[in-house]
Amino acid sequence: MRSRILVRGGSAVAALTLCTSALVLVGNQASAAAGCSVDYQTNQWDTGFTANVTVNNLGDAISNGWTLEWDFSGNQQITNHWNSTITQSGRHVTAKNPDWAKGLATGGSHSLGFQASYSGTNDKPTSFKLNGTACTGGPVQTTTSTSTSTTTTSTSTTTTTTTQDPGNPDGHVANPYVGAAGYLNPDYVAQVDALATSTGGTLGTAMRKVAQNSTAVWMDRIGAITAGRGLRGHLDEALRQQAAAGRPVVFQVVVYDLPNRDCAALASNGELQVSQNGLARYKAEYVDPIAAILGDPKYRDLRIVAIIEPDSLPNLITNAAKPKCAEAKSSGAYVQGVQYALNKLSAIPNVYNYLDIAHSGWLGWDSNLVPAVQLYTDVVRGTTKGFTSVDGFVSNTANYTPVDEPNLPDPTQTVGGQPLKSAKFYQWNPYFDEADFGAELHRRFVAAGFPSSIGMLIDTSRNGWGGANRPTGATGSTVDEYVNSGRIDRRLHRGNWCNQTGAGIGARPQAAPRPNFDAYVWIKPPGESDGIATKTDGPNEEGKQHDPMCDPAFRGDEQANGGNLTGAMPGAPHAGVWFPAQFKSLVENAYPAL
Repeated sequence: MRSRILVRGGSAVAALTLCTSALVLVGNQASAAAGCSVDYQTNQWDTGFTANVTVNNLGDAISNGWTLEWDFSGNQQITNHWNSTITQSGRHVTAKNPDWAKGLATGGSHSLGFQASYSGTNDKPTSFKLNGTACTGGPVQTTTSTSTSTTTTSTSTTTTTTTQDPGNPDGHVANPYVGAAGYLNPDYVAQVDALATSTGGTLGTAMRKVAQNSTAVWMDRIGAITAGRGLRGHLDEALRQQAAAGRPVVFQVVVYDLPNRDCAALASNGELQVSQNGLARYKAEYVDPIAAILGDPKYRDLRIVAIIEPDSLPNLITNAAKPKCAEAKSSGAYVQGVQYALNKLSAIPNVYNYLDIAHSGWLGWDSNLVPAVQLYTDVVRGTTKGFTSVDGFVSNTANYTPVDEPNLPDPTQTVGGQPLKSAKFYQWNPYFDEADFGAELHRRFVAAGFPSSIGMLIDTSRNGWGGANRPTGATGSTVDEYVNSGRIDRRLHRGNWCNQTGAGIGARPQAAPRPNFDAYVWIKPPGESDGIATKTDGPNEEGKQHDPMCDPAFRGDEQANGGNLTGAMPGAPHAGVWFPAQFKSLVENAYPAL
């Protein structure tokens, strides 16, 4: 996937006694109480800062939009914003709700964020207004009434609510990977074995070992649901493998067909467009059939892991200026599509939903990470089941970022007076690898309200970086020399994402490899291309086309990859197509070695 530089818990039984009074009024009755409070948190440096602003509605529910206003006391100037539309006139700031969050329930909250510059002091605003009402921390009573007769009735109601333990509802286990075998896709196994046979020797033997590991099945278009073996055929085969293994089988399916898919790139563009009724088609022609098949009772004993829409929500954070991403954001197509998929799939007890969360080289900076966590929290909270609609998050899907950078364990370590994170390769991003990134994501999601039992996944199918060029230590008198000598990620730039030269197969799929991580997984089958290397006349029948970042001779811009060459392998076919030369290189550079 692209690189963009830039539930479970315990059971409870609650008894609630309510005393209510009903008043029958004749006359005029004004609106009910209104009020709000605001939490304003900043993370600042010498000339700039990011802010996270959470507005809490303490009054009547708001359904048709809201506006939050405040005034800066100094020369603060907002340069970027997320989760709202912000305008600034002098010191006065107006933040309006995004299209997908017009409502604000009583007791509900919404978090927005921005990045700004300043000089001198950076004092926090002293007052805020929500739809014209001062946010004083409590409701402002505005109700008046005139009555000519009153009847009061008192009732006492006792409601007992039993909440089933969501850690194991109807066989929904805490971690689907523990104690289970992984599904072996016969079509992928056949491709690997054929190449291994033609290759022969020690390398051919190593290739065969790859086929012994579980890989995900990608539903990357409507036709994939029924084409070839089809989704039902894979599930039937999974049942056969489960019977033979005598233990549960995990079947991983990638849900990947949002309208305006892969909106900031070209190689994996899809068949549906927002402007052509794409969201309605996504729901009716794509998600609904998948949910109907997965929900078939014959498959109820399989553990089905759904990887939800790689690259989608992260693009709303970092690439909203690109036309296709702007359309996906303003229309609400990504948010509504993801929520619809979660609503449908979370209703199936043996389906486990993991939302794609990009990778450390995309969202690692606080200016990206803070709004990303808030966006994901808002999206999941807005589903029918709320936080229990997801089981966790998956990072590094189809990417190359290592699980660990063993020679660079501390981003704050100084060399030549500069911290390692200031090196050109990391650009002040404090997360060098997926283990640290995932651990921090888990901490932040739990702080945002997710249960602590959510699990993280890392796609390790192509992030091994072994072979003769793998460094065993780091040396150098400058921070760049030190980082470049020690990093196992040998890409020319962390923004390079297409068919990377020198990459290797990473850690084998493994359940519960570290605290709060459900598994290492192979979501991208090793040897399937990221995108075609040569220019095409336009998209193919699946909507995929040439992206210059897949051309070995192309230099990207500063944002894409710092103006470096792409590091892509030559001769690659379209995304998702078997690429034997890449598979051979991945096996040769595997770490641990096969």
